[in-house]
Amino acid sequence: MEATNEAILGWTRVAVLLLGMGWAAWMDHRERRVANEHWIVWAKPAIFIWALDLMVQGADWTIYLTAAAVVAYASVSVFGRPTIKDALNGSWMDRTFLFWYAAGAVGVVAGALRYQATTPVEVLLDNGDALGMLWWRTAALFLVIFFIDMAWRLRLLHGGADAKALMWVSLVFPTWASVPLPFGSVGETTVVALPVSISLLIWGGLAFLFIPFIMLVLNTSRGDVKRLGDLRMAWHASMMAVDEVAKRHVWLLTDTMEMPTGEHRVVHAARAPRTTPSTEELEERLQSLKGHGVDRVWVSHKMPLLVFLFPAVLPLVLIGDPTTLLLQWIG
Repeated sequence: MEATNEAILGWTRVAVLLLGMGWAAWMDHRERRVANEHWIVWAKPAIFIWALDLMVQGADWTIYLTAAAVVAYASVSVFGRPTIKDALNGSWMDRTFLFWYAAGAVGVVAGALRYQATTPVEVLLDNGDALGMLWWRTAALFLVIFFIDMAWRLRLLHGGADAKALMWVSLVFPTWASVPLPFGSVGETTVVALPVSISLLIWGGLAFLFIPFIMLVLNTSRGDVKRLGDLRMAWHASMMAVDEVAKRHVWLLTDTMEMPTGEHRVVHAARAPRTTPSTEELEERLQSLKGHGVDRVWVSHKMPLLVFLFPAVLPLVLIGDPTTLLLQWIG
């Protein structure tokens, strides 16, 4: 592989993505929380490499400011929205961010006027003015960040860390041209490909398809599948000691139910509860199960999306967009 500027920047981006995403996945797995400071720290190398990439491509000031506007939009998920009122009351952070937004807006408007001759169709066909296409591809990240933001607010993405991670990936890999793809061909035979961050989300989602098979094998090897009825739970849940439930990130699926005869029966729910019970409610249920002589219960593990996005980085940077691969395979 030739050591070009693009290749060096591309593999440096891969290293940054693996380190930042791996660290975030570990924190989300252990604590079910990723602090905003993590994204602030790892945004710095992402922005620095992006600036170097723009420099190599000969970007002008409108493209730099448009990229700055994209970063400003993504930063709202971490810092919140500044207000004129707080700025007038002496908040230097709000003043700084408002100046940042204003400068970014100037860059977007100036870039739109300067490169209005370049059309989106020319960008899709990769057949237009180089700087014009670069501006359009930079400005298009607004739509990507907007889509991720709306998915978060509409609860299509449940965790804030998941949304922030995808926004951060958009800064690390703003276009497919920045992805090494040693075994892929995105952009060579396909006109349209999904944004890099959305492709990573799809790769991560595909990993969920393996969970039922893994859970079934694990439960069978542990001896927790003793009868045919256990298969209803074994493909998505696992058994755990009652005393361990409160210490782990799980949903309790086993409970007691009072029958019409007044008898209390132990039952197992097939789905996790819509709302997480409070500590007091969980403890009450556990005590009730202990009172009925239950020492092992079925639980569903709270699996954070970041744990699946991290390994999905490998097929993303090696192969490319999964939808493109599917379309190429279909022919």
